[in-house]
Amino acid sequence: MIGLSALGWKAADALARAGGSARVFAALSESIYLAAGDELLWLGRAGSPLHPRAILTRAPLPAARSTLTIAVGEARPWTPPAPARGRDAARRLAAGVRELPGALAELGAPEGFGALLAGGAPPFPLERATPGARALAEACARDDPEAAVAAATALVGLGPGLTPSGDDYVGGAFFGRALLAAAGACDRDAWARAAGAVLARARAQTHPISVALLGDMLEGHGHAPLHELAGALAAGGDRRAAVDAARRLVAIGHSSGWDMLAGFVAAFPARM
Repeated sequence: MIGLSALGWKAADALARAGGSARVFAALSESIYLAAGDELLWLGRAGSPLHPRAILTRAPLPAARSTLTIAVGEARPWTPPAPARGRDAARRLAAGVRELPGALAELGAPEGFGALLAGGAPPFPLERATPGARALAEACARDDPEAAVAAATALVGLGPGLTPSGDDYVGGAFFGRALLAAAGACDRDAWARAAGAVLARARAQTHPISVALLGDMLEGHGHAPLHELAGALAAGGDRRAAVDAARRLVAIGHSSGWDMLAGFVAAFPARM
Protein backbone atom coordinates (compact mmCIF):
# COMPACT_ATOMS: atom_id res chain seq x y z
CA MET A 1 0.00 0.00 0.00
CA ILE A 2 1.45 3.35 -1.07
CA GLY A 3 0.45 6.52 0.76
CA LEU A 4 0.45 9.78 -1.13
CA SER A 5 1.04 13.45 -0.45
CA ALA A 6 -0.83 14.86 -3.46
CA LEU A 7 -2.44 13.78 -6.67
CA GLY A 8 -4.11 15.22 -9.72
CA TRP A 9 -7.78 14.98 -10.56
CA LYS A 10 -7.36 12.52 -13.44
CA ALA A 11 -5.28 10.27 -11.21
CA ALA A 12 -7.91 10.41 -8.46
CA ASP A 13 -10.74 9.55 -10.87
CA ALA A 14 -8.80 6.68 -12.46
CA LEU A 15 -7.78 5.17 -9.11
CA ALA A 16 -11.34 5.42 -7.82
CA ARG A 17 -12.60 3.48 -10.82
CA ALA A 18 -9.82 0.90 -10.44
CA GLY A 19 -10.27 0.42 -6.68
CA GLY A 20 -6.80 1.86 -5.98
CA SER A 21 -5.05 -0.79 -8.08
CA ALA A 22 -2.60 0.10 -10.84
CA ARG A 23 -0.14 -1.96 -12.83
CA VAL A 24 3.37 -0.79 -13.69
CA PHE A 25 3.62 0.40 -17.29
CA ALA A 26 7.18 1.77 -17.21
CA ALA A 27 9.61 2.21 -14.29
CA LEU A 28 12.14 5.04 -14.51
CA SER A 29 14.70 6.28 -11.99
CA GLU A 30 12.61 9.20 -10.71
CA SER A 31 9.08 8.09 -11.54
CA ILE A 32 6.92 5.09 -12.29
CA TYR A 33 4.28 5.19 -14.99
CA LEU A 34 1.16 3.25 -14.11
CA ALA A 35 -1.96 2.03 -15.86
CA ALA A 36 -5.14 2.33 -13.79
CA GLY A 37 -7.87 0.92 -15.93
CA ASP A 38 -7.51 2.66 -19.30
CA GLU A 39 -5.67 5.70 -17.91
CA LEU A 40 -1.90 6.21 -17.74
CA LEU A 41 -0.71 7.89 -14.53
CA TRP A 42 2.68 8.63 -13.04
CA LEU A 43 3.97 8.13 -9.52
CA GLY A 44 6.67 10.56 -8.48
CA ARG A 45 8.33 12.16 -5.50
CA ALA A 46 6.64 14.75 -3.29
CA GLY A 47 7.55 18.24 -4.42
CA SER A 48 7.43 17.41 -8.12
CA PRO A 49 5.17 19.68 -10.18
CA LEU A 50 1.56 18.62 -10.00
CA HIS A 51 -0.26 17.41 -13.09
CA PRO A 52 -3.74 15.93 -13.61
CA ARG A 53 -2.16 12.45 -13.92
CA ALA A 54 0.37 12.82 -11.08
CA ILE A 55 0.51 10.79 -7.87
CA LEU A 56 3.14 12.15 -5.49
CA THR A 57 4.50 10.35 -2.43
CA ARG A 58 6.96 11.15 0.37
CA ALA A 59 7.84 7.48 0.68
CA PRO A 60 10.66 5.98 -1.38
CA LEU A 61 9.46 4.91 -4.78
CA PRO A 62 8.79 1.18 -4.66
CA ALA A 63 10.85 -1.33 -6.54
CA ALA A 64 9.32 -2.22 -9.86
CA ARG A 65 6.56 -4.75 -9.52
CA SER A 66 3.62 -5.74 -11.62
CA THR A 67 0.83 -4.20 -9.52
CA LEU A 68 0.64 -1.48 -6.88
CA THR A 69 -2.13 -0.51 -4.48
CA ILE A 70 -2.45 3.21 -3.80
CA ALA A 71 -4.40 4.61 -0.86
CA VAL A 72 -6.06 7.85 -1.90
CA GLY A 73 -7.68 8.36 1.49
CA GLU A 74 -8.83 11.90 2.20
CA ALA A 75 -6.43 13.57 -0.19
CA ARG A 76 -8.00 16.44 -2.08
CA PRO A 77 -7.18 16.11 -5.79
CA TRP A 78 -5.42 19.02 -7.45
CA THR A 79 -7.36 20.71 -10.21
CA PRO A 80 -6.04 23.65 -12.22
CA PRO A 81 -7.77 27.00 -11.83
CA ALA A 82 -10.40 27.88 -14.40
CA PRO A 83 -8.90 29.75 -17.35
CA ALA A 84 -9.43 33.50 -17.54
CA ARG A 85 -12.52 34.61 -19.45
CA GLY A 86 -13.14 37.60 -21.67
CA ARG A 87 -11.28 39.57 -24.32
CA ASP A 88 -9.54 41.82 -21.79
CA ALA A 89 -8.02 38.81 -20.04
CA ALA A 90 -6.96 37.39 -23.42
CA ARG A 91 -5.25 40.67 -24.33
CA ARG A 92 -3.42 40.77 -20.99
CA LEU A 93 -2.37 37.16 -21.45
CA ALA A 94 -1.07 37.80 -24.97
CA ALA A 95 0.75 40.96 -23.86
CA GLY A 96 2.40 39.09 -21.00
CA VAL A 97 3.44 36.24 -23.30
CA ARG A 98 5.12 38.72 -25.66
CA GLU A 99 7.24 39.94 -22.75
CA LEU A 100 8.41 36.46 -21.67
CA PRO A 101 11.45 36.30 -23.99
CA GLY A 102 12.75 39.36 -22.13
CA ALA A 103 12.92 37.27 -18.95
CA LEU A 104 15.14 34.55 -20.41
CA ALA A 105 18.17 35.73 -18.46
CA GLU A 106 16.27 34.92 -15.26
CA LEU A 107 15.34 31.43 -16.41
CA GLY A 108 18.73 30.02 -17.36
CA ALA A 109 20.13 28.71 -20.61
CA PRO A 110 17.34 27.57 -22.96
CA GLU A 111 17.16 23.89 -23.89
CA GLY A 112 15.46 22.21 -26.83
CA PHE A 113 12.98 24.39 -28.67
CA GLY A 114 13.54 27.02 -25.98
CA ALA A 115 16.39 28.27 -28.18
CA LEU A 116 13.73 29.75 -30.47
CA LEU A 117 12.75 32.18 -27.70
CA ALA A 118 16.24 33.65 -27.87
CA GLY A 119 16.16 33.90 -31.65
CA GLY A 120 18.42 30.89 -32.14
CA ALA A 121 18.01 27.40 -33.52
CA PRO A 122 17.50 24.31 -31.34
CA PRO A 123 20.36 21.81 -31.15
CA PHE A 124 20.60 18.50 -32.99
CA PRO A 125 18.39 16.65 -33.76
CA LEU A 126 15.85 19.47 -33.57
CA GLU A 127 17.60 22.06 -35.72
CA ARG A 128 15.89 20.84 -38.89
CA ALA A 129 12.52 21.25 -37.20
CA THR A 130 12.85 25.01 -36.88
CA PRO A 131 10.77 25.68 -40.05
CA GLY A 132 8.04 23.35 -38.75
CA ALA A 133 8.00 25.04 -35.35
CA ARG A 134 7.74 28.42 -37.00
CA ALA A 135 5.00 27.13 -39.30
CA LEU A 136 2.94 26.18 -36.23
CA ALA A 137 3.54 29.62 -34.72
CA GLU A 138 2.47 31.26 -38.00
CA ALA A 139 -0.69 29.14 -38.16
CA CYS A 140 -1.54 30.25 -34.62
CA ALA A 141 -0.87 33.88 -35.52
CA ARG A 142 -3.26 33.57 -38.50
CA ASP A 143 -5.82 31.77 -36.33
CA ASP A 144 -5.71 28.92 -38.84
CA PRO A 145 -6.43 25.62 -37.07
CA GLU A 146 -6.20 23.51 -40.24
CA ALA A 147 -2.69 24.76 -40.98
CA ALA A 148 -1.84 24.18 -37.32
CA VAL A 149 -2.79 20.50 -37.68
CA ALA A 150 -0.44 20.06 -40.63
CA ALA A 151 2.45 21.84 -38.87
CA ALA A 152 1.88 19.98 -35.60
CA THR A 153 1.71 16.59 -37.28
CA ALA A 154 5.17 17.16 -38.75
CA LEU A 155 6.56 17.81 -35.26
CA VAL A 156 4.91 15.07 -33.20
CA GLY A 157 7.33 12.30 -32.28
CA LEU A 158 10.40 14.41 -33.03
CA GLY A 159 13.21 14.06 -30.51
CA PRO A 160 14.28 11.47 -27.92
CA GLY A 161 12.59 10.47 -24.69
CA LEU A 162 9.13 9.50 -23.49
CA THR A 163 7.86 12.98 -24.26
CA PRO A 164 9.73 14.09 -27.38
CA SER A 165 10.46 17.78 -27.81
CA GLY A 166 8.09 18.00 -30.75
CA ASP A 167 5.23 16.69 -28.63
CA ASP A 168 5.93 19.15 -25.83
CA TYR A 169 6.18 22.09 -28.25
CA VAL A 170 2.92 21.13 -29.96
CA GLY A 171 1.27 20.62 -26.58
CA GLY A 172 2.37 24.04 -25.37
CA ALA A 173 1.01 25.71 -28.51
CA PHE A 174 -2.38 24.00 -28.32
CA PHE A 175 -2.54 24.66 -24.57
CA GLY A 176 -2.23 28.36 -25.39
CA ARG A 177 -4.91 28.15 -28.08
CA ALA A 178 -7.21 26.38 -25.61
CA LEU A 179 -6.80 29.32 -23.23
CA LEU A 180 -7.63 31.79 -25.98
CA ALA A 181 -10.66 29.71 -26.95
CA ALA A 182 -11.85 29.66 -23.34
CA ALA A 183 -11.48 33.44 -23.22
CA GLY A 184 -13.59 33.81 -26.37
CA ALA A 185 -10.68 35.10 -28.44
CA CYS A 186 -10.74 32.35 -31.08
CA ASP A 187 -13.11 29.69 -32.42
CA ARG A 188 -13.35 27.09 -29.65
CA ASP A 189 -14.96 24.40 -31.83
CA ALA A 190 -12.51 24.79 -34.72
CA TRP A 191 -9.48 24.53 -32.44
CA ALA A 192 -11.03 21.59 -30.57
CA ARG A 193 -11.45 19.76 -33.87
CA ALA A 194 -7.84 20.57 -34.73
CA ALA A 195 -6.69 19.22 -31.37
CA GLY A 196 -8.65 16.01 -31.98
CA ALA A 197 -7.03 15.59 -35.39
CA VAL A 198 -3.54 16.05 -33.92
CA LEU A 199 -4.22 13.52 -31.18
CA ALA A 200 -5.55 10.95 -33.66
CA ARG A 201 -2.37 11.24 -35.74
CA ALA A 202 -0.12 11.26 -32.66
CA ARG A 203 -1.23 7.75 -31.72
CA ALA A 204 0.70 6.42 -34.69
CA GLN A 205 3.71 8.71 -34.28
CA THR A 206 4.74 8.80 -30.63
CA HIS A 207 4.98 6.80 -27.39
CA PRO A 208 1.72 5.96 -25.52
CA ILE A 209 2.89 7.94 -22.49
CA SER A 210 3.47 10.99 -24.63
CA VAL A 211 0.13 10.48 -26.36
CA ALA A 212 -1.59 10.69 -22.96
CA LEU A 213 0.30 13.80 -21.85
CA LEU A 214 -0.06 15.48 -25.24
CA GLY A 215 -3.78 14.72 -25.20
CA ASP A 216 -4.07 16.57 -21.89
CA MET A 217 -2.26 19.61 -23.30
CA LEU A 218 -4.43 19.62 -26.40
CA GLU A 219 -7.43 19.92 -24.08
CA GLY A 220 -5.83 22.72 -22.04
CA HIS A 221 -4.61 20.60 -19.10
CA GLY A 222 -0.92 20.68 -18.18
CA HIS A 223 1.58 20.86 -15.36
CA ALA A 224 0.75 23.23 -12.53
CA PRO A 225 3.54 25.75 -13.34
CA LEU A 226 2.12 26.23 -16.85
CA HIS A 227 -1.34 26.97 -15.45
CA GLU A 228 0.22 29.30 -12.87
CA LEU A 229 2.18 31.10 -15.56
CA ALA A 230 -0.94 31.59 -17.66
CA GLY A 231 -2.91 32.80 -14.64
CA ALA A 232 -0.25 35.31 -13.62
CA LEU A 233 -0.02 36.70 -17.15
CA ALA A 234 -3.80 36.93 -17.57
CA ALA A 235 -4.12 38.75 -14.26
CA GLY A 236 -1.49 41.28 -15.36
CA GLY A 237 0.86 43.30 -13.23
CA ASP A 238 2.60 40.53 -11.26
CA ARG A 239 5.77 39.97 -13.25
CA ARG A 240 7.53 38.18 -10.39
CA ALA A 241 4.79 35.54 -10.11
CA ALA A 242 4.99 34.94 -13.85
CA VAL A 243 8.78 34.60 -13.84
CA ASP A 244 8.68 32.26 -10.83
CA ALA A 245 6.13 30.04 -12.58
CA ALA A 246 8.18 30.07 -15.80
CA ARG A 247 11.30 29.08 -13.85
CA ARG A 248 9.50 26.09 -12.34
CA LEU A 249 8.13 25.17 -15.75
CA VAL A 250 11.50 25.10 -17.51
CA ALA A 251 12.90 22.90 -14.73
CA ILE A 252 10.65 20.02 -15.85
CA GLY A 253 12.61 17.24 -17.53
CA HIS A 254 15.76 17.76 -19.56
CA SER A 255 14.11 20.11 -22.05
CA SER A 256 10.37 19.36 -21.72
CA GLY A 257 9.62 22.53 -19.78
CA TRP A 258 11.51 24.68 -22.27
CA ASP A 259 9.78 22.96 -25.16
CA MET A 260 6.37 23.59 -23.59
CA LEU A 261 7.23 27.22 -22.89
CA ALA A 262 8.38 27.79 -26.47
CA GLY A 263 5.19 26.23 -27.82
CA PHE A 264 3.09 28.26 -25.40
CA VAL A 265 4.68 31.51 -26.61
CA ALA A 266 4.16 30.41 -30.23
CA ALA A 267 0.39 30.14 -29.62
CA PHE A 268 -0.11 33.88 -29.33
CA PRO A 269 -0.19 36.41 -32.18
CA ALA A 270 2.06 39.44 -32.12
CA ARG A 271 -1.00 41.66 -31.72
CA MET A 272 -4.47 41.11 -30.31
